[in-house]
This record gives sequence, C-alpha cells and structure tokens, in this order.
Amino acid sequence: MEFIRVTVEEKVAVLTLQRPPANALSRGVLRELDQVLTELKDQEDIHVLLLHGEGRFFAAGADIKEFTTIKDGAEFAEMARLGQQVFERMEHYPKPIIAAIHGAALGGGLELAMACHIRLSTEDAKLGLPELQLGLIPGFAGTQRLPRYVGTAKAAEMLLTSEPISGKEAKELGLVNSLHSERSLIEEALKLARQISQKSRLAVTMALELLRYHDSSRMLEGAAREAELFGLAFDSADGQEGIRAFVEKRSPQFNQKNE
Repeated sequence: MEFIRVTVEEKVAVLTLQRPPANALSRGVLRELDQVLTELKDQEDIHVLLLHGEGRFFAAGADIKEFTTIKDGAEFAEMARLGQQVFERMEHYPKPIIAAIHGAALGGGLELAMACHIRLSTEDAKLGLPELQLGLIPGFAGTQRLPRYVGTAKAAEMLLTSEPISGKEAKELGLVNSLHSERSLIEEALKLARQISQKSRLAVTMALELLRYHDSSRMLEGAAREAELFGLAFDSADGQEGIRAFVEKRSPQFNQKNE
C-alpha cells in the first residue's frame, strides 16, 4: 500500500494514513481505502478497525492540488461519487471503525471521520468543512452527515462560515465521543477497540446494522428488524454461550462456530 499502512494488534487492524504533510484525500487514497476495506472485511481474526493519521494531522482535507488536474465539473462530480461510495461503505461496514482525530479533520478529513462509527479526538483538534472558502461545497456527503451530529442550525453555521470547531466543542455537540491528550489518543483508541473486539462478532454486526435505522421515519422498520435479529442472536452459538456463561457466573467465550 502506498498511502495506508495496515498493522494488526491482537484483533484490531490499525489503518494509518501516511500521505504527508496533511494526509490529503486524493482519489488514490480513496481507492486504496476501498481496497483495504475489501481485504479486511472477511478476515475472521480482525474484529475492529482503528483509523488515524501519521504526522501532524488526522486528515486536513481533500487534495486541492489534484483539483487543478480535473478537466471539468463532470469529472469533479465523479470524484465526489467515489468519496461518497467509499464513506457509505464505511458507515455500513460490518466491523466497527474508530477514528482517532488529532491536529485537524477538515473538509474531506471530517467527512472521513464522520463515516466512522466512533470518534475520539484531542481537545485542540480542529474539525470543520471549510469548502465555501474556495467557492465550493463539501462533496463526500458532509452536508448530510454533519447535521445528524450537531443539528441543522450548527451545521449551517459551520458550513456557511467555514469556521472549524475545536475537539472540545465537538465533544460538547456530540460529534466526537471522548477527548484525550495527543500522547494518549492512540492508546485510548486501542483500549476501546480491544474492549469491543471481545464481544460476539455476530452481535456487534447486528448492532451496527440496527443503528442505521435510528432516523425516526424508519423506526418501525428498524424495530421489526431488531426483533428478527434478536431471535437470530438467541439461536446463535454466541447467544447461547452468553446465556450459559451468565448463569454459570463465568466470562463468555464468544465467536464460536454455529453448528
């Protein structure tokens, strides 16, 4: 891999963006990320993905220099569709993806972070969508995901002013889950990833699917699917093991094979 380094720590795959100085998201980075997602999806020894950036930034945006090589709006729209497809895949990925944000997550970088299931950040990180400063708009579904986390009014303010918010404010708004020092950020993200990796992979995948029904317009549909998966989880080897372990007052041994 040219832009993404993948290492495995126990059951956690650590994905490190390595495109200095800003880890800008070029089309090459997006395609490579898509390839990594494909390779890790069916690896049974990988339960959680952790994404972070090498150097000073998580990801400081799309590759503006690459924009100068794009011939017209149709090609530019195609780049947006590529980013949207990869980030949609992340949001619907069957394994949890945790983003560890430091320095800056701006433009495409914030859109990348928002496509992850959980976000940890440093207090002084800068998060924002500054595209309007260039006379452009976000292209990787940032206008759709940001209001989910910060509300429509705050999203409008962030978009229209191009002003970033700090990690501290992002935590207060619910955009990130927790704050950590830069020194401890990766350690804390790994700790969380390992905690999740001990859960039943089947149950984790089911939970991630059900979270996608959170919108009120799909609540009844989501509740019906929840009941269906509830029964499947009960019938699974992991579900039966969890019940037995509780009754027997011992730790469950998850990720068993179904007979």
